[in-house]
Amino acid sequence: MLINSSPNKVSLTALPPLSLYIHFPWCEKKCPYCDFNSHQVKDGAGPDGKAGFDEKRYIKALISDLETELPNMWGRHVHSIFIGGGTPSLLSPEGMDELLSSIRARITLEPDAEITMEANPGSVEASKLSGFAKAGINRISLGIQSFQNEKLKALGRIHNGDDAKRAIETALQHFQSVNLDLMYGLPNQSLADAKEDIQTALSFKTAHLSFYNLTLEPNTYFATFPPKLPSEDEVDAIFEQNLELLRVAGYQRYEVSAYAKKDHECKHNLNYWRFGDYIGIGAGAHGKISFPDRITRQVRERHPETYMQSMETKGNATVDTKEISAKDLPFEFMLNALRLTSGVDTNTFSERTGLPLSLISKGLDKASKKGLLDDHPSKLRPTELGLRYLNNLQEMFLD
Repeated sequence: MLINSSPNKVSLTALPPLSLYIHFPWCEKKCPYCDFNSHQVKDGAGPDGKAGFDEKRYIKALISDLETELPNMWGRHVHSIFIGGGTPSLLSPEGMDELLSSIRARITLEPDAEITMEANPGSVEASKLSGFAKAGINRISLGIQSFQNEKLKALGRIHNGDDAKRAIETALQHFQSVNLDLMYGLPNQSLADAKEDIQTALSFKTAHLSFYNLTLEPNTYFATFPPKLPSEDEVDAIFEQNLELLRVAGYQRYEVSAYAKKDHECKHNLNYWRFGDYIGIGAGAHGKISFPDRITRQVRERHPETYMQSMETKGNATVDTKEISAKDLPFEFMLNALRLTSGVDTNTFSERTGLPLSLISKGLDKASKKGLLDDHPSKLRPTELGLRYLNNLQEMFLD
């Protein structure tokens, strides 16, 4: 039970679930739309034939980084691991085995923990996927984006449609759970193009699909040299069409961009959206850790070389650690929770922020009157209109 009634003081009676995020910052090629912390490798320049990518050195830095976080993890179990990037599938199966074995030796990992790795269809083959599975990966997320060669070329992807299909077929042979990342609103994409992509994806009957609208992010090539994209009305038509196709195929939309068969939601991402805790290790990784009297965020050195040097010379690559103020916590919580189509229980707000629900009563009332928030007495849940205008809904909790 929550005992804190002060709007200015965090007081948690229980800590939320804990996850581990591992960032792998290299890609074979930087995509023109990507604003993630990823760095293109070049052939023939480094110990592994890739500029700046020294697998053993980076894994050693990751393990040292994890060790710096052990005091924040004592007595807590890790429920999920997510290895993102970049392109983590550039790692060797032997390197992945060393990484996961070292992690298991240092933390308490739940026996049924979900362990996800992102992979590029252009950088995986059967033997590699088999090795990743043997190392302990039990969920793989394939960056398909599209099955159409001209769309993939426009997106700067290194794979083609046949590569994507082969990668899915192989992944289904080795992993308990497979996610496909798809994009819509692509350069020169028609309604028929989008339908073909989603129907091809559905034909593989994977347990999970992510369906994202291509956006032009700042500091990307596409932001400087924007391609011709479908109009807003055309994008809306694509979304509505494919939303219905997913529904008919038995996928539940449980988050703004995530769809799953029953009991196949991504546990790691659910923990983010429910304002759980996560340790973030690797170049540019972010973390959120709760304590009984405060909630903090951390950020690592962004560039992989600087990150590794910091771990080697200082034993720490954290560049920023800050406490989230009680003033900012309500917005941070709602920013995540309102992405879930089923929302969260009202008591989750107090459990995860250590603050009284009354702090956001003004925003709740305003959102409900505008039809953006369900007026269910025990749920914080967006309506269909709220999901469509999610940014507007979230902004109501800034004050």
